[in-house]
Amino acid sequence: MGIVSPGFRGRRRDEGAGLPPGQYLTKDFPVLSAGPTPRVATKTWELTITTEAGVVHQWTWPELLALPSETPTVDIHCVTKWSKLGTNWRGVALDTLFEGVDTAAEYVLAHSYDGYTTNLPLADLLDGRAWVAYEFDGAGLAPEHGGPARLLVPHLYFWKSAKWVHDLELTPTDEPGFWEAGGYHDYGDPWREQRYQGD
Repeated sequence: MGIVSPGFRGRRRDEGAGLPPGQYLTKDFPVLSAGPTPRVATKTWELTITTEAGVVHQWTWPELLALPSETPTVDIHCVTKWSKLGTNWRGVALDTLFEGVDTAAEYVLAHSYDGYTTNLPLADLLDGRAWVAYEFDGAGLAPEHGGPARLLVPHLYFWKSAKWVHDLELTPTDEPGFWEAGGYHDYGDPWREQRYQGD
């Protein structure tokens, strides 16, 4: 299973750029995936939030686009040590999606259309900290970058921003996702270099 797309090359770290420790600045947008890129048609795409009690909240593509959108400009940081500053997105805040969701859960396991999963504290998805993004730089989000829609959680390493997001499963306990089960950090704060378990 390919982890880094062909043609990706690391670069030397830029010193003094106000980056998290160990990161280098890139102007490119490297493509890294745990497997093949799924092609998800918007006519069949859906997003669900599933509570710990099994209650399902669901949105189709037109329903997602009908929700109030935001245009965050954020820095993103990959665990492979690249950072891209001032990226421009459009999407729906998780605060909007969680309105009316009754839960006592503290964690979320994000599921993607390709079977990928990643775990996050629910608190890290709320209060203006996360979005379901469907545009990048004024255009529809390309499939290789998670289109038609991906999770965007810019304050954590980018593997937490699940591409091709499909379901946000609320859980009472922290359940490791794909990379976390393989030894990556459960939380993934780039400013604390939380790349691997024990960091």
